[in-house]
Amino acid sequence: MTTSVHGPADESAGPSGSTGSTGPSGAAKAPRSRGALVAGSVGNFIEWYEFGVYGYFATVIAAAFFTPAGGSEAEALIRTYASFALAFFFRPVGAALFGRVGDRVGRRPTLILVVLLMTAATTLIGLLPTYATIGAAAPWLLTLLRIVQGLSAGGEFGGAVSLMTEFAPPGRRGLYGAWQSFTVALGLLGGAGAAALLATVLTEAQLGAWGWRLPFLLTLPMGLAALWLRLRLEETPSFRQRRAAPAAPARETVRAVVLGAGRLMGWSAAGYTFLVVMPSYLQSVLGASFRQALAATVLANAGFAAAILPAGALSDRMGRRAVMVSGAVVAALAAFPLLNLLQDPAAPAAVKGLAVCGAGAVVGLLAGPGPAMLAEMFPTRARYTGLGLAYALANAVFSGCAGLIITEAVERTGSADIPAYYVAGTCAVSALALATLRGDDHRRALRD
Repeated sequence: MTTSVHGPADESAGPSGSTGSTGPSGAAKAPRSRGALVAGSVGNFIEWYEFGVYGYFATVIAAAFFTPAGGSEAEALIRTYASFALAFFFRPVGAALFGRVGDRVGRRPTLILVVLLMTAATTLIGLLPTYATIGAAAPWLLTLLRIVQGLSAGGEFGGAVSLMTEFAPPGRRGLYGAWQSFTVALGLLGGAGAAALLATVLTEAQLGAWGWRLPFLLTLPMGLAALWLRLRLEETPSFRQRRAAPAAPARETVRAVVLGAGRLMGWSAAGYTFLVVMPSYLQSVLGASFRQALAATVLANAGFAAAILPAGALSDRMGRRAVMVSGAVVAALAAFPLLNLLQDPAAPAAVKGLAVCGAGAVVGLLAGPGPAMLAEMFPTRARYTGLGLAYALANAVFSGCAGLIITEAVERTGSADIPAYYVAGTCAVSALALATLRGDDHRRALRD
């Protein structure tokens, strides 16, 4: 039985259960809802663009920051992924810290603060001196900025999803929440596109010397645009109505956070394995070139992006449980066939491309309804903190560690099937947790 108990369904809330009767009029609410959608989405785009760029340039960053004299490329790559994982482990800290502020002070001011932190940290990464310039201080400075990114990213998700779902019109909470995941896909695609473009127009020497910095510096104008949009934002009706309510019971919130993380673990593991870790895996294990690996990743992210919004909209009609359980089961069953196909040198490139695109689409079935599913698990007075923590914990353990676990396991065992074991196992457990969802959660009101 799920811990996200809602009580009686609010029949006056419309088919999605969105609370709208006490909020602004329908005519006034529509542009506010769209504005909230844009303001929430742009911060997510920047966050995941940067994390995508870091993942795609992992081998280049390893050479620049984590390769002292005598160090091996494999050791440097593992250290790079360790820094990647560390940022993810600070996400729950950021989710708890900024979530508490967001549930007490408001969604708007908190989201302004986190986008400022993310923009500053990412821009500074593009300006950092490398190991060759300042020695051992370089990886430490990079890691410090990754920690700041982790804190701000932890505060981004809970606020953005709260903003989108609390402003969502009746019957469209799944679709509005899906925009969070859709901008994740756009961010990853943007990062992959920037990496692919630079790999095409620059030589390997130029890329390693200074070209890798350009995608990080591009965050500055994007961050300023996000700041402008969020400064124009209004506070959500749900928060204005419930800001004086007592805090939610801690035990209930903790149970829901743990369950929410379990429901997300398949999405987190499969998403990062297929969409971010794949370039380094294809290069280091299967011998693909940098450009081939990026092409495969772009196709996977294109499939991911194409499936997200339809999956979110479908969950508004069929329910979150039906769509997300289907995605987890298919991902678990498809993991080994996909990897075996990629390992087959005789398989046509077009077939491989179609397969990785399909793998991305399967992850989209989890990512589309996921934000709305989380928002429906928590009351307004704990929503920012609760859903942010559930998401951050799942990502810290199953996304942030994906590259480190897969790279280290392949290095130790010599098995090229490690990514398939990882995806199949986590998605199987996630499917069981998702099966505890109510079938009618999408029709119920967001909890007060």
